Amino acid sequence: MTKDARGRVKCVVWDLDHTVWDGVLLEDGEVALRPRVLETLRALDERGILLSIASRNDHDAAMRRLEELGVAEYFLAPQITWGPKSVSVEAVAKTLNIGIDALAFIDDQPFELEEVAFAHPSVLCVNADEVAELTARPEFTPRFRTQDAARRREMYRSGEARVRAEESFEGAGEEFLATLGMVFTIDRAQVSDLQRAEELTVRTNQLNSTGATYSYEELERLSASPGHLLLMAGLDDRFGAYGRIGLALVETAGTQWRLKLLLMSCRVMNRGVGTVLLHHVMRLARQHGARLTAEFVPTDRNRVMYVTYRFAGFEETGRNGDTLVLTAADADVPEPPAYLDLRVGG
Repeated sequence: MTKDARGRVKCVVWDLDHTVWDGVLLEDGEVALRPRVLETLRALDERGILLSIASRNDHDAAMRRLEELGVAEYFLAPQITWGPKSVSVEAVAKTLNIGIDALAFIDDQPFELEEVAFAHPSVLCVNADEVAELTARPEFTPRFRTQDAARRREMYRSGEARVRAEESFEGAGEEFLATLGMVFTIDRAQVSDLQRAEELTVRTNQLNSTGATYSYEELERLSASPGHLLLMAGLDDRFGAYGRIGLALVETAGTQWRLKLLLMSCRVMNRGVGTVLLHHVMRLARQHGARLTAEFVPTDRNRVMYVTYRFAGFEETGRNGDTLVLTAADADVPEPPAYLDLRVGG
Protein backbone atom coordinates (compact mmCIF):
# COMPACT_ATOMS: atom_id res chain seq x y z
CA MET A 1 0.00 0.00 0.00
CA THR A 2 1.21 3.51 -0.70
CA LYS A 3 0.39 7.05 0.35
CA ASP A 4 0.91 9.71 -2.30
CA ALA A 5 -0.06 13.39 -2.12
CA ARG A 6 -0.09 13.72 -5.90
CA GLY A 7 -3.41 14.70 -7.35
CA ARG A 8 -5.13 15.09 -3.99
CA VAL A 9 -7.23 18.02 -5.29
CA LYS A 10 -10.47 16.75 -6.85
CA CYS A 11 -12.14 20.12 -7.37
CA VAL A 12 -10.91 23.68 -7.80
CA VAL A 13 -13.31 26.40 -6.66
CA TRP A 14 -12.75 29.76 -8.36
CA ASP A 15 -13.60 33.33 -7.44
CA LEU A 16 -14.59 35.42 -10.48
CA ASP A 17 -13.66 39.13 -10.21
CA HIS A 18 -9.89 39.63 -10.63
CA THR A 19 -9.50 35.83 -10.64
CA VAL A 20 -11.27 34.20 -13.60
CA TRP A 21 -11.55 37.55 -15.34
CA ASP A 22 -9.84 40.91 -15.07
CA GLY A 23 -11.86 43.61 -13.34
CA VAL A 24 -15.21 43.69 -11.56
CA LEU A 25 -18.21 42.49 -13.55
CA LEU A 26 -20.71 44.92 -11.99
CA GLU A 27 -18.43 47.82 -12.95
CA ASP A 28 -17.49 46.55 -16.41
CA GLY A 29 -19.83 44.12 -18.13
CA GLU A 30 -17.19 43.40 -20.78
CA VAL A 31 -14.58 41.86 -18.47
CA ALA A 32 -12.14 39.49 -20.21
CA LEU A 33 -10.49 36.30 -19.01
CA ARG A 34 -7.24 36.75 -17.16
CA PRO A 35 -4.06 35.43 -18.82
CA ARG A 36 -3.59 31.65 -18.60
CA VAL A 37 -7.02 31.05 -17.05
CA LEU A 38 -8.50 29.32 -20.10
CA GLU A 39 -5.44 27.08 -20.53
CA THR A 40 -5.56 26.18 -16.84
CA LEU A 41 -9.28 25.37 -16.94
CA ARG A 42 -8.75 23.09 -19.93
CA ALA A 43 -5.74 21.35 -18.41
CA LEU A 44 -7.45 20.68 -15.08
CA ASP A 45 -10.59 19.46 -16.82
CA GLU A 46 -8.58 17.02 -18.96
CA ARG A 47 -7.00 15.64 -15.78
CA GLY A 48 -10.43 14.90 -14.32
CA ILE A 49 -10.27 17.71 -11.77
CA LEU A 50 -13.70 19.29 -11.35
CA LEU A 51 -14.18 23.05 -11.45
CA SER A 52 -16.66 25.21 -9.57
CA ILE A 53 -17.24 28.80 -8.44
CA ALA A 54 -17.55 30.65 -5.13
CA SER A 55 -18.15 34.30 -5.95
CA ARG A 56 -19.96 37.23 -4.40
CA ASN A 57 -21.68 38.51 -7.50
CA ASP A 58 -24.96 38.86 -9.34
CA HIS A 59 -25.75 35.26 -10.31
CA ASP A 60 -27.51 35.89 -13.62
CA ALA A 61 -25.00 38.48 -14.83
CA ALA A 62 -22.05 36.28 -13.89
CA MET A 63 -23.44 33.18 -15.59
CA ARG A 64 -24.28 35.20 -18.68
CA ARG A 65 -20.72 36.53 -18.91
CA LEU A 66 -19.25 33.04 -18.38
CA GLU A 67 -21.42 31.85 -21.28
CA GLU A 68 -20.24 34.73 -23.46
CA LEU A 69 -16.62 33.91 -22.63
CA GLY A 70 -17.20 30.26 -23.56
CA VAL A 71 -16.24 28.80 -20.18
CA ALA A 72 -19.57 28.28 -18.39
CA GLU A 73 -19.62 24.58 -19.35
CA TYR A 74 -16.52 23.91 -17.23
CA PHE A 75 -18.11 24.88 -13.91
CA LEU A 76 -20.24 22.48 -11.87
CA ALA A 77 -22.47 23.53 -8.95
CA PRO A 78 -21.48 27.24 -9.13
CA GLN A 79 -22.17 29.17 -5.92
CA ILE A 80 -22.69 32.80 -6.94
CA THR A 81 -24.28 34.55 -3.97
CA TRP A 82 -23.62 37.43 -1.60
CA GLY A 83 -22.76 35.14 1.32
CA PRO A 84 -19.38 34.15 2.81
CA LYS A 85 -17.01 32.27 0.52
CA SER A 86 -16.53 29.58 3.17
CA VAL A 87 -20.24 28.75 3.00
CA SER A 88 -20.09 28.57 -0.79
CA VAL A 89 -17.02 26.30 -0.72
CA GLU A 90 -18.78 23.96 1.70
CA ALA A 91 -21.87 23.94 -0.54
CA VAL A 92 -19.73 22.90 -3.53
CA ALA A 93 -18.27 19.98 -1.59
CA LYS A 94 -21.71 18.86 -0.45
CA THR A 95 -23.34 19.19 -3.87
CA LEU A 96 -20.56 17.29 -5.63
CA ASN A 97 -20.26 14.78 -2.76
CA ILE A 98 -16.54 15.43 -2.38
CA GLY A 99 -14.62 15.62 0.88
CA ILE A 100 -13.81 19.22 1.68
CA ASP A 101 -10.13 18.31 2.09
CA ALA A 102 -10.07 17.48 -1.63
CA LEU A 103 -10.91 21.08 -2.61
CA ALA A 104 -8.72 24.01 -3.60
CA PHE A 105 -9.96 27.60 -3.52
CA ILE A 106 -8.57 30.42 -5.69
CA ASP A 107 -9.16 34.10 -4.94
CA ASP A 108 -7.34 37.39 -5.41
CA GLN A 109 -8.25 38.76 -1.96
CA PRO A 110 -6.12 37.72 1.05
CA PHE A 111 -9.12 38.27 3.33
CA GLU A 112 -11.26 35.80 1.36
CA LEU A 113 -8.45 33.22 1.34
CA GLU A 114 -7.99 33.61 5.08
CA GLU A 115 -11.76 33.39 5.74
CA VAL A 116 -11.99 30.09 3.86
CA ALA A 117 -8.79 28.75 5.43
CA PHE A 118 -10.05 29.58 8.92
CA ALA A 119 -13.42 27.88 8.35
CA HIS A 120 -11.96 24.93 6.42
CA PRO A 121 -8.28 24.38 7.31
CA SER A 122 -8.03 21.35 4.99
CA VAL A 123 -8.92 23.36 1.87
CA LEU A 124 -5.88 24.31 -0.21
CA CYS A 125 -6.10 28.11 -0.64
CA VAL A 126 -4.25 29.63 -3.60
CA ASN A 127 -3.79 33.27 -4.57
CA ALA A 128 -5.05 34.14 -8.05
CA ASP A 129 -1.58 35.41 -8.98
CA GLU A 130 -0.40 31.76 -8.89
CA VAL A 131 -2.84 30.44 -11.51
CA ALA A 132 -0.15 30.13 -14.19
CA GLU A 133 1.83 27.71 -11.99
CA LEU A 134 -1.18 25.69 -10.86
CA THR A 135 -0.90 22.77 -13.28
CA ALA A 136 2.74 22.17 -12.35
CA ARG A 137 1.95 21.62 -8.67
CA PRO A 138 1.78 17.98 -7.49
CA GLU A 139 -1.60 18.44 -5.78
CA PHE A 140 -3.13 19.14 -9.19
CA THR A 141 -1.23 16.41 -11.03
CA PRO A 142 -2.73 12.91 -10.88
CA ARG A 143 -0.23 10.18 -11.66
CA PHE A 144 -2.36 8.90 -14.57
CA ARG A 145 -4.85 10.50 -16.91
CA THR A 146 -7.46 7.79 -17.31
CA GLN A 147 -10.40 7.58 -19.66
CA ASP A 148 -12.73 7.99 -16.69
CA ALA A 149 -10.87 11.14 -15.66
CA ALA A 150 -11.23 12.68 -19.11
CA ARG A 151 -15.00 12.10 -18.93
CA ARG A 152 -15.49 13.09 -15.29
CA ARG A 153 -17.24 16.40 -15.97
CA GLU A 154 -19.56 14.70 -18.44
CA MET A 155 -20.35 12.03 -15.83
CA TYR A 156 -21.20 14.68 -13.25
CA ARG A 157 -23.47 16.42 -15.76
CA SER A 158 -25.26 13.10 -16.24
CA GLY A 159 -25.51 12.90 -12.47
CA GLU A 160 -27.21 16.28 -12.36
CA ALA A 161 -29.81 15.01 -14.85
CA ARG A 162 -30.39 11.95 -12.65
CA VAL A 163 -30.92 14.14 -9.61
CA ARG A 164 -33.48 16.27 -11.45
CA ALA A 165 -35.28 13.16 -12.64
CA GLU A 166 -35.33 11.69 -9.13
CA GLU A 167 -36.59 14.92 -7.59
CA SER A 168 -39.49 15.04 -10.04
CA PHE A 169 -40.33 11.33 -9.70
CA GLU A 170 -43.45 10.48 -7.75
CA GLY A 171 -43.01 7.09 -6.15
CA ALA A 172 -40.77 4.96 -3.96
CA GLY A 173 -36.97 4.91 -4.26
CA GLU A 174 -36.79 1.42 -5.77
CA GLU A 175 -39.47 2.37 -8.30
CA PHE A 176 -37.26 5.23 -9.47
CA LEU A 177 -34.20 2.96 -9.65
CA ALA A 178 -36.23 0.61 -11.86
CA THR A 179 -36.66 3.44 -14.40
CA LEU A 180 -32.89 3.91 -14.81
CA GLY A 181 -32.14 0.71 -16.72
CA MET A 182 -28.96 0.13 -14.71
CA VAL A 183 -26.39 -2.35 -16.00
CA PHE A 184 -23.76 -3.35 -13.43
CA THR A 185 -20.69 -5.22 -14.68
CA ILE A 186 -18.10 -7.15 -12.65
CA ASP A 187 -14.91 -8.44 -14.29
CA ARG A 188 -11.42 -9.50 -13.36
CA ALA A 189 -9.21 -6.43 -13.61
CA GLN A 190 -7.16 -6.27 -16.78
CA VAL A 191 -3.91 -4.40 -17.29
CA SER A 192 -5.92 -1.64 -19.01
CA ASP A 193 -7.93 -1.21 -15.78
CA LEU A 194 -5.04 -0.74 -13.39
CA GLN A 195 -4.49 2.98 -13.84
CA ARG A 196 -8.16 3.56 -13.01
CA ALA A 197 -7.89 1.07 -10.13
CA GLU A 198 -5.06 3.09 -8.58
CA GLU A 199 -7.03 6.28 -9.14
CA LEU A 200 -10.03 4.79 -7.34
CA THR A 201 -7.99 3.89 -4.28
CA VAL A 202 -6.43 7.35 -4.18
CA ARG A 203 -9.68 9.27 -4.72
CA THR A 204 -12.20 7.21 -2.73
CA ASN A 205 -12.55 7.98 0.98
CA GLN A 206 -16.15 7.50 2.10
CA LEU A 207 -16.71 4.10 0.50
CA ASN A 208 -13.27 2.56 1.08
CA SER A 209 -13.40 -0.30 3.59
CA THR A 210 -9.86 0.19 4.87
CA GLY A 211 -8.81 3.66 3.69
CA ALA A 212 -5.88 1.96 1.96
CA THR A 213 -4.39 3.09 -1.34
CA TYR A 214 -2.55 0.87 -3.81
CA SER A 215 -0.05 1.89 -6.45
CA TYR A 216 -0.24 0.75 -10.06
CA GLU A 217 2.73 -1.54 -9.48
CA GLU A 218 1.13 -3.14 -6.42
CA LEU A 219 -2.13 -3.68 -8.29
CA GLU A 220 -0.28 -5.12 -11.28
CA ARG A 221 1.42 -7.65 -9.02
CA LEU A 222 -1.79 -8.54 -7.19
CA SER A 223 -3.82 -8.91 -10.41
CA ALA A 224 -1.27 -11.45 -11.68
CA SER A 225 -1.01 -13.32 -8.39
CA PRO A 226 -2.63 -16.79 -8.32
CA GLY A 227 -3.45 -16.19 -4.66
CA HIS A 228 -5.44 -13.01 -5.25
CA LEU A 229 -8.53 -11.91 -7.12
CA LEU A 230 -8.85 -8.29 -8.24
CA LEU A 231 -12.30 -7.36 -9.47
CA MET A 232 -13.45 -4.14 -11.12
CA ALA A 233 -17.04 -2.98 -11.45
CA GLY A 234 -18.71 -0.58 -13.86
CA LEU A 235 -22.15 0.98 -14.06
CA ASP A 236 -24.27 2.43 -16.87
CA ASP A 237 -27.86 3.64 -17.05
CA ARG A 238 -30.13 5.51 -19.43
CA PHE A 239 -28.45 8.81 -18.60
CA GLY A 240 -24.99 7.55 -19.53
CA ALA A 241 -21.94 5.83 -18.10
CA TYR A 242 -20.71 6.14 -14.53
CA GLY A 243 -17.47 4.48 -15.68
CA ARG A 244 -15.37 2.06 -13.63
CA ILE A 245 -16.64 2.73 -10.13
CA GLY A 246 -15.86 -0.28 -7.92
CA LEU A 247 -12.96 -2.43 -6.79
CA ALA A 248 -12.61 -5.58 -4.70
CA LEU A 249 -9.33 -7.21 -3.72
CA VAL A 250 -9.58 -10.75 -2.33
CA GLU A 251 -6.84 -12.98 -0.95
CA THR A 252 -7.90 -16.44 -2.14
CA ALA A 253 -5.23 -18.80 -0.77
CA GLY A 254 -6.59 -21.87 1.02
CA THR A 255 -10.10 -22.44 2.31
CA GLN A 256 -10.41 -19.04 3.97
CA TRP A 257 -10.68 -16.10 1.60
CA ARG A 258 -10.01 -12.61 2.93
CA LEU A 259 -11.53 -9.49 1.38
CA LYS A 260 -8.65 -7.05 1.73
CA LEU A 261 -10.38 -4.07 0.14
CA LEU A 262 -13.88 -3.15 -0.98
CA LEU A 263 -14.53 0.29 -2.40
CA MET A 264 -17.06 2.13 -4.52
CA SER A 265 -17.04 5.60 -6.02
CA CYS A 266 -19.10 8.04 -3.98
CA ARG A 267 -21.06 8.87 -7.14
CA VAL A 268 -22.94 5.55 -6.80
CA MET A 269 -23.51 5.71 -3.04
CA ASN A 270 -27.30 5.54 -3.37
CA ARG A 271 -27.51 2.89 -6.07
CA GLY A 272 -26.98 -0.19 -3.90
CA VAL A 273 -24.20 -1.57 -6.09
CA GLY A 274 -21.65 -1.83 -3.29
CA THR A 275 -23.81 -4.50 -1.70
CA VAL A 276 -24.15 -6.28 -5.06
CA LEU A 277 -20.35 -6.42 -5.45
CA LEU A 278 -19.98 -7.70 -1.89
CA HIS A 279 -22.63 -10.37 -2.48
CA HIS A 280 -20.79 -11.44 -5.64
CA VAL A 281 -17.57 -11.98 -3.67
CA MET A 282 -19.52 -13.90 -1.02
CA ARG A 283 -21.05 -16.09 -3.71
CA LEU A 284 -17.66 -16.80 -5.30
CA ALA A 285 -16.19 -17.84 -1.96
CA ARG A 286 -19.14 -20.13 -1.34
CA GLN A 287 -18.70 -21.73 -4.79
CA HIS A 288 -15.05 -22.45 -4.00
CA GLY A 289 -15.86 -23.96 -0.61
CA ALA A 290 -14.11 -21.13 1.21
CA ARG A 291 -15.05 -19.13 4.30
CA LEU A 292 -14.99 -15.39 3.65
CA THR A 293 -13.59 -12.85 6.08
CA ALA A 294 -13.09 -9.15 5.45
CA GLU A 295 -10.78 -6.47 6.78
CA PHE A 296 -12.28 -3.21 7.92
CA VAL A 297 -10.31 -0.22 9.21
CA PRO A 298 -12.51 2.52 10.68
CA THR A 299 -11.79 6.04 9.44
CA ASP A 300 -13.60 9.32 10.04
CA ARG A 301 -15.58 8.79 6.79
CA ASN A 302 -16.15 5.16 5.95
CA ARG A 303 -18.74 4.02 8.48
CA VAL A 304 -21.20 3.38 5.64
CA MET A 305 -18.94 0.52 4.52
CA TYR A 306 -19.10 -1.02 7.98
CA VAL A 307 -22.90 -0.81 7.80
CA THR A 308 -22.76 -2.48 4.36
CA TYR A 309 -20.85 -5.43 5.82
CA ARG A 310 -23.16 -5.78 8.78
CA PHE A 311 -26.30 -5.70 6.63
CA ALA A 312 -24.71 -8.43 4.51
CA GLY A 313 -24.48 -10.62 7.62
CA PHE A 314 -20.83 -10.10 8.57
CA GLU A 315 -19.94 -10.30 12.29
CA GLU A 316 -16.86 -9.03 14.10
CA THR A 317 -14.66 -12.02 14.90
CA GLY A 318 -11.29 -10.50 15.64
CA ARG A 319 -8.99 -7.50 15.63
CA ASN A 320 -5.43 -6.91 14.49
CA GLY A 321 -4.40 -3.47 15.70
CA ASP A 322 -6.73 -0.98 14.02
CA THR A 323 -8.06 -3.63 11.62
CA LEU A 324 -11.35 -5.33 12.44
CA VAL A 325 -11.84 -8.86 11.10
CA LEU A 326 -15.39 -9.49 9.92
CA THR A 327 -16.69 -12.95 9.01
CA ALA A 328 -19.53 -13.68 6.60
CA ALA A 329 -22.53 -15.61 7.91
CA ASP A 330 -23.49 -19.00 6.50
CA ALA A 331 -26.89 -17.75 5.32
CA ASP A 332 -27.91 -17.76 1.66
CA VAL A 333 -26.55 -14.88 -0.40
CA PRO A 334 -29.35 -12.67 -1.80
CA GLU A 335 -29.79 -12.32 -5.55
CA PRO A 336 -29.23 -8.89 -7.15
CA PRO A 337 -32.21 -6.51 -6.92
CA ALA A 338 -34.73 -6.69 -9.74
CA TYR A 339 -33.98 -3.13 -10.87
CA LEU A 340 -30.36 -4.05 -11.72
CA ASP A 341 -29.00 -6.03 -14.68
CA LEU A 342 -25.89 -7.77 -13.32
CA ARG A 343 -23.36 -8.96 -15.92
CA VAL A 344 -20.36 -10.94 -14.70
CA GLY A 345 -17.31 -11.42 -16.92
CA GLY A 346 -14.39 -13.82 -16.66
